Amino acid sequence: MQIVLQNATLIDAGWPEPRHGNLLVEDGLIRDIDASPQALSPAADCQTIDVRGCTVLPGLIDSHVHVMASMVDLAANAQLPAPVAVLRAVPILKGMLERGFTTVRDTGGAHPALAEAVSQGLTPGPRLFTCGKALSKTGGHSDARPRHETGDANRWSANAGALGRIADGVDQVRLACRQQIREGASFIKIMGSGGVASPTDPIHWFGYTPDEIRAAVEECRDAHTYVAAHVYTADTITRAVDCGVHSLEHCNNIDAAAARRAAQAQAVAVPTLVTYEALAQDGPALGLPQASIAKIEDVRRSGLESLSILRDAGVAMAFGTDLLGPTHVRQSEEFAIRARVLAAREILASATTIGAQLAGMSGRLGTLAPGAIADLLVVQGNPLDDITVLANPGTNLFLVMKEGVIHHRRQI
Repeated sequence: MQIVLQNATLIDAGWPEPRHGNLLVEDGLIRDIDASPQALSPAADCQTIDVRGCTVLPGLIDSHVHVMASMVDLAANAQLPAPVAVLRAVPILKGMLERGFTTVRDTGGAHPALAEAVSQGLTPGPRLFTCGKALSKTGGHSDARPRHETGDANRWSANAGALGRIADGVDQVRLACRQQIREGASFIKIMGSGGVASPTDPIHWFGYTPDEIRAAVEECRDAHTYVAAHVYTADTITRAVDCGVHSLEHCNNIDAAAARRAAQAQAVAVPTLVTYEALAQDGPALGLPQASIAKIEDVRRSGLESLSILRDAGVAMAFGTDLLGPTHVRQSEEFAIRARVLAAREILASATTIGAQLAGMSGRLGTLAPGAIADLLVVQGNPLDDITVLANPGTNLFLVMKEGVIHHRRQI
């Protein structure tokens, strides 16, 4: 089937200016961005949609999500029965797609089989790239036990609702990487520092030793993929980069020296500022443990400054949100938060071309180039003039297409 978005204003983060034309979609791919009437099939299965006055852009990519996190209390989430945990993820996936996120990178929790289920059309949702469970040391960011609990740290890790697992020492880290890559993980996630949602690890703690990190990096390089690391402080970021980590998650407390080191290594940062706003405002009412509430301000205050530091050092930044439970509905607010510091084109690139790079899909996702996968949005306004257009999808988003199939449409 052919679909033509007629009279379109087309924007792509890689183009210097918008273009105008008729965008032709066929067999799930973008065939032409300036199709003439003669190029269109006369067959009855050609659908034409007039989008005059609107903007067409690539589907959005969120490079840091947790689709299995239907609860803010991650220890409780890890104890959910598997069918309940999976079914609670269904509306989360559907909501992301309806907000225009046609691809997401799950950074802890989603089994690769869930990506297959979405690909097979068993549930509506964005294209999923998964790492399986995030890896942590005992007492680290994936260890959800209360401080005085001495039971097995991994007793819930096999559960569908668990976002992470414990792996201590080089041998356990290697084994965990190999197991998850065998199961279909696209990359590996490690906890390189302390975190907010875990009870016993201060933000500034190192999550893994250099030898443990290098073991994960070596396993990933052997499998032609990479390591992503949860890191907040300059010291933990520098350790991760020096050990070969490619994707740096959060980075709130980075400094200029660590940012320059990340830029030299061509690492990619994935700030996730909206989650700290959501947890600070909504966390207590949604069951966020008190130990986590006390840690939010450690990273919330420095979030906006981290964007400037990363930009000035030349570090590529992908778009991420890291939301949990009912706060997933705030996903699009990240655009407005970043707009306080960054230019619209930089933010659009973070949610398209740079996200595609992290997914290993450069040229196939995040672009309007002929031959790319037809993940497309139609919006009111021009995000390159005002990126906050994307922060309000309920008003400004008219159409979501994924692989040439329209999943969400409102009257223009």
